[in-house]
Amino acid sequence: MILMEQRTLGRTGRDVSVVGQGTWQLGGDWGEVEESDAFDVLDAAVDSGVTLFDTADVYGDGRSEQLIGRYLKNRPDADIFVATKMGRRADQLPENYVLDNFLTWNDRSRANLGTDTLDLVQLHCPPTAVYSSDAVYDALDTLVDEQRIAAYAVSVETCAEALTAIARPGVASVQIILNPFRLKPLDEVLPAAAAAGVGIIARVPLASGLLSGKYTKDTVFGPDDHRTYNRHGEAFDQGETFSGIDYTTGIEAAAEFAELAPEGATPAQTALRWIIQQPGVTSVIPGARSVEQARANAAAAALPPLPRSTLDAVRELYDRSIRAEVHGRW
Repeated sequence: MILMEQRTLGRTGRDVSVVGQGTWQLGGDWGEVEESDAFDVLDAAVDSGVTLFDTADVYGDGRSEQLIGRYLKNRPDADIFVATKMGRRADQLPENYVLDNFLTWNDRSRANLGTDTLDLVQLHCPPTAVYSSDAVYDALDTLVDEQRIAAYAVSVETCAEALTAIARPGVASVQIILNPFRLKPLDEVLPAAAAAGVGIIARVPLASGLLSGKYTKDTVFGPDDHRTYNRHGEAFDQGETFSGIDYTTGIEAAAEFAELAPEGATPAQTALRWIIQQPGVTSVIPGARSVEQARANAAAAALPPLPRSTLDAVRELYDRSIRAEVHGRW
């Protein structure tokens, strides 16, 4: 088993790998994945040094959590920190974010994952008003007091939501979209989180695969893939698909980004390395649908830091091609 750099995940006090494993893909929203294939992906991640799995109760309507629960039962040697999420299975109304619902959602996730106490539960991009509700945080504190969860956190769409959550003393970490095509969190969110001792989990690190450099303007995604059905925010926030960037614009920018990859590194690994070295980031959680992807993602942790010239080139590309589409929205 490979040893990977570990960082403390904010107020949880727990160390996790700088590259984690996102498991949205294993739930089925990127096309069907067989259980044996999912286990192979998780094995590859663990054997490559990954110690953080990120999931949610809505991924495959619980399938992702169930797969992780069964996997960890079969891999007692794997010391994995599991971060799950709750809230997106209900209508997205602030009045649904109450203790009774939290208890119901928590019971389901604990059953799916096969554990009495969840390592971390994140509010899953709830309505903006939820982040400012004292009652919501009181309810989350109750889950901690009852040892249903060890810690709680938030997953956000906007930088403003992140800053609101960081100010709350019980919030352990913030999960936010951060990648070379989404730079706004660098301005205020990462510095504020570092000052408060709050962890940062970077999601959508490859802009839904754009930054891998593998796609073209003619690439066709399956009908059950969110890159087909959510390009304009039809099902959930548009920013979750291609980071909210127009697909054609993203393809053109990704081709330029690929030219910045150092020798021996893929464009995807370069994007992950860029995220890892941003001050304040705890872990980045790329997904994977194959053993090869999982291993390649994890290998990004061992790459040397990107030089200042590359960081400057990323900023210039963003400012020229991407900023106008995304910076003011999230």
